[in-house]
Amino acid sequence: MLTHTGSAALTGIEAIPLEVEVHASGRGEQEIVSIVGLPDAAVKESRERIRSALYSCGYEHPAGATLVNLAPADLKKEGAAFDLPIALGLAAATGAVDPVLLEDAMILGELALDGGVRPVRGILSVALMAREHKEFGKLIVPAKNVSEAIVAASKLKVYPVASLPEAIAALRGELLPVDPSAADALFAEPDWTDIPDFSEVKGQAAAKRAMEVAAAGGHNLLMIGPPGAGKSMLAKRLPGILPPMTEAETLATSRIHSIMGLLPADSPLVRTRPFRAPHHTVSDVGLIGGGSNPGPGEISLAHNGVLFLDELPEFKRTVLEVLRQPMENGTVTISRAAGSFTFPCEFMLIAAMNPCPCGHLGDRRHVCRCRQMQIQNYRARISGPLLDRIDLHVELAALSEDELLAHGAKAESSASIRERVMKARAIQQERFKGTRITCNGRMEPAHLLKYCKLDPQTETLIRHAIEEFGLSARAYDRILRVSRTIADLAGSTAIRREHLFEAIGYRSMDRRN
Repeated sequence: MLTHTGSAALTGIEAIPLEVEVHASGRGEQEIVSIVGLPDAAVKESRERIRSALYSCGYEHPAGATLVNLAPADLKKEGAAFDLPIALGLAAATGAVDPVLLEDAMILGELALDGGVRPVRGILSVALMAREHKEFGKLIVPAKNVSEAIVAASKLKVYPVASLPEAIAALRGELLPVDPSAADALFAEPDWTDIPDFSEVKGQAAAKRAMEVAAAGGHNLLMIGPPGAGKSMLAKRLPGILPPMTEAETLATSRIHSIMGLLPADSPLVRTRPFRAPHHTVSDVGLIGGGSNPGPGEISLAHNGVLFLDELPEFKRTVLEVLRQPMENGTVTISRAAGSFTFPCEFMLIAAMNPCPCGHLGDRRHVCRCRQMQIQNYRARISGPLLDRIDLHVELAALSEDELLAHGAKAESSASIRERVMKARAIQQERFKGTRITCNGRMEPAHLLKYCKLDPQTETLIRHAIEEFGLSARAYDRILRVSRTIADLAGSTAIRREHLFEAIGYRSMDRRN
């Protein structure tokens, strides 16, 4: 008896369709199952899980030798997601289900010893792939993964199953598929109440303005201030003033979180922009991605969102330096002997640091006892090329007693700031229509020449800034990008002197060097 069914393997964040072939020869006295097709240890161990699940649910196991082939044979198969398709192939070999019913199905799921079906990672990527392949009519997934698989409900029948008998019932047509209309509610307006509000932040008007500019243009930002000034508090509220993600952004971000098993069971998609804040002890692999089976790192988990690096100088120099290329390209490529894997990572970098090792340089209420050499060495932990890639540098001062004790009207809310940000983003979407550029922070040199033209007065101003601060060519480009965003917030078609002056003011670290 030879049966065929479909499944999928994950390479990076992509799902690759597989064919699961089960040949039960019936030869020999012992129940021997051999699995070929580059299976890893977890796949090989499925033989014991499947045998126990079949017997626990009252089904027979094929007698004699059985060969399972996972095709294509040159693609490494990892994980326990092949338990369910192999078990259904074995069940078909004993007559428990018609083998024809398996041929148009894509099946994934890990089996428990009692026949229960456990969730697996990457179902969202599998669902997106399955809905594009016309040869599949059914998608059978673990019940706890149904919120991810629901994206394919409008194109093929999706069956959530909690046990092996339910999977067989789904193949027989005895189980109803997911209602296709359930997919319509996937892209509803995000719930902003889960994100802290800017109205809760006391003082720091200049930092709030810098946050608004950064959000409006998708710019990277560095905050320098003493402990307790509100750097982390501001950063955590940034996603609340960013525009909602588009459908394409939502799917791209959600599939990365699905691969890592980070999607909650009741939330099929990431609807608000992600906020990732790795600790400064993070490794290169943890931040960028990689490993023996390369997977996405923190920068990819922050795709279309915010990557917050608190205590920036405390990160290892090697970790910070590998950020430079992904910040420029919006992708990171991990090369291994088995091949190259590319992960998207278009994120906004928000970094925070103290002005000196003790943190009290310039603080009115505390005395800084750091020596000048200590301060220089502390700042030197952040390389010039990395600073050049951060568009805005903003300094925060400790709050005064009046600001701390203020109990009057709340500050401006995230909703009102987000409204201005969205208007500026709408201008940029119209500007870059038909290109892959989505915001001013991603402009390339050709766009700068076209959209950031300066009149003679503003040219004189930027010339003086270059001479005064010794700005690099990259820093000059960053100033132009930020100026364009400030002009967009003001509703101006041209970059005026005041826009450029504000943008130059956001290069405080250049003035220090």
